Amino acid sequence: MAQLWEKLRSRLETKRLPEDVDDGLETLEQYHLRWRSVRIIYFTMFLMALGFSIILTGLWPYLNKLDPTAGKEFMGLIVAANPLGQMIFSPIFGWWGNKLGTIRLPLLISLALFTLASGIYSSLELRPDNVKYWMWASRFLIGVSSANIALCRSYLSAATRLTERTHAVSMVSLAQVLGFIIGPGLQAAVTPLGPDGHIWLWGAMHFNMYTAGGWINVLMSLCNFIMFMPGIFEEHKIAAREVMVMQGGTSEKETWKGIKPNYLSAWTLIVAFFVLVFNFVLLETLGTSLTMDMFAWSNEEALWYMGLMMTTAAIVSLVTFVLIEPLCKIFEERFVLIWGGFSLMFLGRAVFIPWGPDPPKLALTYNASAAVNWTENDPRFLGCPQETQEWCSQLPALTLTQFIIGFALTSVGYPIGVTLIQTIFSKVLGPRPQGVWMGWMTGSGCFSRFMGPVFMGFFYTRLGTYWTFGVTSMMMLISMIWLLCSNRLLIPASFDKPNPVELQELNKDGSQLLIPSTTKGTKSISIVPASSSGSS
Repeated sequence: MAQLWEKLRSRLETKRLPEDVDDGLETLEQYHLRWRSVRIIYFTMFLMALGFSIILTGLWPYLNKLDPTAGKEFMGLIVAANPLGQMIFSPIFGWWGNKLGTIRLPLLISLALFTLASGIYSSLELRPDNVKYWMWASRFLIGVSSANIALCRSYLSAATRLTERTHAVSMVSLAQVLGFIIGPGLQAAVTPLGPDGHIWLWGAMHFNMYTAGGWINVLMSLCNFIMFMPGIFEEHKIAAREVMVMQGGTSEKETWKGIKPNYLSAWTLIVAFFVLVFNFVLLETLGTSLTMDMFAWSNEEALWYMGLMMTTAAIVSLVTFVLIEPLCKIFEERFVLIWGGFSLMFLGRAVFIPWGPDPPKLALTYNASAAVNWTENDPRFLGCPQETQEWCSQLPALTLTQFIIGFALTSVGYPIGVTLIQTIFSKVLGPRPQGVWMGWMTGSGCFSRFMGPVFMGFFYTRLGTYWTFGVTSMMMLISMIWLLCSNRLLIPASFDKPNPVELQELNKDGSQLLIPSTTKGTKSISIVPASSSGSS
C-alpha cells in the first residue's frame, strides 16, 4: 500500500516549475512547499465553514431537547453568536498576525480554542444550569476561533502570484461552500444514532445525533492543528517580490504607487457579498424549522430529509464549480455573476413565497408536564405552532415542490455568486497584498451570518413566510439591478507598468556606451560614442 501511494505521489508531483512561474523568484522545492502551505489554508477555511454549518440542521431540536422553553428567537441568537464572535475578533487576529509577522502562532491558538468550544457544545447533555447560555457561549467561542479566516485570506494573497490568485481565491470559495453544504450532510449521516445514541459517564453524557457533529469538529481541528506545526507548514510569501520585479520598483512602498483600484467597485462587491451570504445562511438556518412547520416532519425526519437535500446540493455545487471556468471563457465573469449567480438566487427566494391552497397543519404546544403518555413526535405536536406563531392559521402553506425548486436554484446560484464575487474582487484590487480588503470582505460575510439568524427570529417567527421571503427576494433583486448598473466598474485594476527598455548591441571595439533616453513617453536605451556621453 505504501509503495502504491509513493508511485501515485511521484506521478502527480511537479517535476519542474511551470513555464509561467519559471522566472527565478523561487526554486522547485520552494514552489512545492509554498503550494503545500496554500492547500493547508484551503483545509482550514473548509473546517471553519464546517464548524458553523454542521450543527445548523440539528440546533433547533437539540436546543428544544435541552431547554424546551428557549424558543426560536433564542435559537436565532445562538446561530448569530458564531458570526458575532468572528466579526469582533477578525481585526484583532489580523493585527496580531501583522504584529508578529507570522500566522502560525495565532492559527495554533485559534484551532485550540475551536477544539475546546466544540467539546463544550457536545458536552451540553450534562445539562449545566442555564444550558441555553452555555450553548450560546460555545458557539460564540467557535466564532472567535474562526476569526482566523482573516489571517488565512491575508496569507493567501501574499503566498500566490498574480497568475495564481484567481485560481486560489476560487478554491478558497469552493472550500468554504463545501464546508457550508457538507456540514448538514454529516449531520444527516449521524442521524441513525437517534436522540439517545451511546451513553457515556454513567448516563450523564450522550454521543447521539445532536452531539456527534461537535465531536467531528474536535477530531478534524486536532488534525488541522498538527498541519500547522513546524516542518509541515512553512510560510512562503511571493506576491510582494513578484510585484516589485514586474513594476521595476526598488521597495515595496514604491510598487503600490502605480496601483489604481476602483474603490466604488470594491465596495459594491463587498455589499453584494453581504446580500448573497445573508440569503444563503438564512435558508440554512431556517430550513429545518421551516420544514417542520410546513410539512409536519418530526425532528428525525427533518434532520434526515434536510441532510439528504444538503448532500445533493453539495454534489450540484461541485458540478457548478466545474462549469464556472468554461462559462467564464464564453461570457465575461461579471455577466456570469449577475445572470448565473444573482438571478438564480433571486428566483430561489421568490419561489419560497407560499402559494399552497391551505394553511399548514397546526400543532399543539408540547408541555412535558401536562402531556401524560404523549411524546414529542406525537402527530398532535407536529406542524406549525399557532400559539407561538400566530400567522400559521392565516397564511397558505409552502408546498414541498416549491421548497425543492427553491433549494435547487440556490444550490446553483450561490456557488457561482460567492466564487465570482471573490474572484472579481481580487482582480479589482489588482496586484497588491489584499489582507486589509479581504478582512473587509470577511467582515461583511460575518455580519450577514450574524444578521441572518436574527432576521429569521424576528421576521419568520412574528410575521411569517410572506414577509420573510418577500423582503429577501427584494434584497436580491435590488442587488442584481445595482450590479447591472455598475457592471462596467467590475474590471481588473489598472496600474502603471514599467516603461519598456530597448537594448542594442555594442560595437565590437566597445567604443560606444548604453545610456537611457526617453522617446514619446517610453524609456529606451540609446547608443552614443563615449566622447559624447556628457552632452547627452
